[in-house]
Amino acid sequence: MEPKDASSSESTTEAGHVPATIEVWWSEPEHEDPANPMNWSSRKKWTNILTISAISFLVPLVSSMLAPAVQSVMADFGTDSERFATFVVSIFVLGFACGPLVLAPLSELYGRVVVYHGTNALFCAFTVACALATGEAMLLACRFLSGFAGVATITIGSGTIADVMPRERRGLAVAVWSVGTILGPMVGPILGGYVADVAGWRWMFWILAIVVGVVAVFAYFVLEETYPPVLLERKAARLRKETGIPGYRSRLALDLTPGQLFARSILRPTKMLLCCPHRHRHVHLRRDSVYGFSTTAAGLVFLAGGLGTLAGLAYIAHFSDRNLKRRAAAGKPVTPEARLPLTVTIPGALTFPLGLFVYGWSAEAHVHWIVPQLGTAVTGFGSILVFAAVQTYLIDAFEGHAASVVGANAVLRGLAGALVPLGGLGLYEALGWGVGNSLMGFVALLFAPVLWILGAHGARIRGMKSNKIEL
Repeated sequence: MEPKDASSSESTTEAGHVPATIEVWWSEPEHEDPANPMNWSSRKKWTNILTISAISFLVPLVSSMLAPAVQSVMADFGTDSERFATFVVSIFVLGFACGPLVLAPLSELYGRVVVYHGTNALFCAFTVACALATGEAMLLACRFLSGFAGVATITIGSGTIADVMPRERRGLAVAVWSVGTILGPMVGPILGGYVADVAGWRWMFWILAIVVGVVAVFAYFVLEETYPPVLLERKAARLRKETGIPGYRSRLALDLTPGQLFARSILRPTKMLLCCPHRHRHVHLRRDSVYGFSTTAAGLVFLAGGLGTLAGLAYIAHFSDRNLKRRAAAGKPVTPEARLPLTVTIPGALTFPLGLFVYGWSAEAHVHWIVPQLGTAVTGFGSILVFAAVQTYLIDAFEGHAASVVGANAVLRGLAGALVPLGGLGLYEALGWGVGNSLMGFVALLFAPVLWILGAHGARIRGMKSNKIEL
């Protein structure tokens, strides 16, 4: 992204005249410039990451909290539509699929913080609107818009991590940031089932709106801009204003008009989605309903999967960065493919379908509920290994556009999470829990070699002419 005909500020003095373009970069020495987010203190970096993680916890909490209270919503609206029962939960995830296509490029055009603050306000507003919903259509629309706005931190958070953390520390940062996205779906149904029983489903949204509002206000005073192109452009603008010299220009600036830059930014996630081969499939499965759980107990079934994913996060946090440090110590090149070691991808790719098999066949046989819960825990362990490994791989492989590439990745996961549950009931009614889950497990096994191929040949694949696109 080097600008054309750019000259350093030193050449201004040597030549005795003002050049047409004066390049703006971090102050020397570069590794000590406090304006560079990479040089922030650990406390400042982690404050930003943990704040984003807190919001990332609330978003899936809002998404999943309604699940055990769906019957209460249907009774309130006087409907018995099974499609509504499924879609009122999954439409939030459909918003997840659409939001990244707009929010990720906006963060790379105007900065991370302005998108965070804007979407936090919208997320709070649409959560309030859900509490005030007067019918099915209004609730569905507000749920979709909540997901659309709420997905910002889940999409852009990876970009913030890439802005402030060097590669050898990103694995831990991604794992910590992911805790929020994992705890949300685990805690949400538990709280949702309890609140729905005690106070009704509308109070659930009112409580959530208050919590989201408080966290959004806190974030407003804590979060700072981290995206280098935006920070350097601000520095260049300040120098132009202070000196009256129009030639100051960020080193990361592109030779594009504002309109061209906006169009390229908006199209970038879609181009990455369609043209880049690094994609992650994620399947969200409906929990079994053969044990006759109450509303509150139905929320508790999400606990096992959440605990499994937390165990997976601890596992990958230990192995991901350690692998990079070992390669660097041995003098080996630290490539994005180092994020996909066999110590992570093999357990992840195999335990995910294993858990599906255990869950499906134990539910089919109506054995004690603890067995399918163990299956969901194993599935959670495997899925987070794959998820976190792919996330950090994408961040390292597309470092300059981390938000856009993770946004493109989120589109696939969001579409699967929204649409697969719509056919879930039909699938299990036709095939049963054992065969139905086995089908899902074999599909997961079918894609398992993709991780190993990328780990071994990812650099060659990314270097293929057919995969080189203008971003």
